[in-house]
Amino acid sequence: MRELLADLYPWILAFHIIAVMFWMAGMYYLPRLFVYHAEAMEAGEPFAIFETMERNLLRIIMTPAMVVAWILGLSLILRAGFLDSAGLWLHVKLSFVLILTGYHGFLASTRKKFLTQSLPRSSRFYRMINEIPPVLTVFIVILVVVQPF
Repeated sequence: MRELLADLYPWILAFHIIAVMFWMAGMYYLPRLFVYHAEAMEAGEPFAIFETMERNLLRIIMTPAMVVAWILGLSLILRAGFLDSAGLWLHVKLSFVLILTGYHGFLASTRKKFLTQSLPRSSRFYRMINEIPPVLTVFIVILVVVQPF
């Protein structure tokens, strides 16, 4: 099995990167939708369109992409010889990916709170947390490419 994963490495890596790109696009955009949704609620304006956009982004793009990214990422880790040569960078990277996965769960939970017609947090809060995925992305990419330790 490990040899097969090694043979398919370029394909697994390509689709892993694609899945991560889709997941991260949603992770960057969903909090921005929450900003607009919260601002509409704060101003007493219609906001139903945001509920539809948030649901579709999460269910059609983000969650499937996250699942595929995890499955393919774990396949890359399990290929023959990789674990023997991986350094501390892999553990740190996986820790950041776990944080992103938890953040994904937080976003999904927040979307459900918006459905109660009450404002879970201020638009300012969602502007601030919108910076979490880009910062983690920078660290993750540096860890994978540079493998500093």
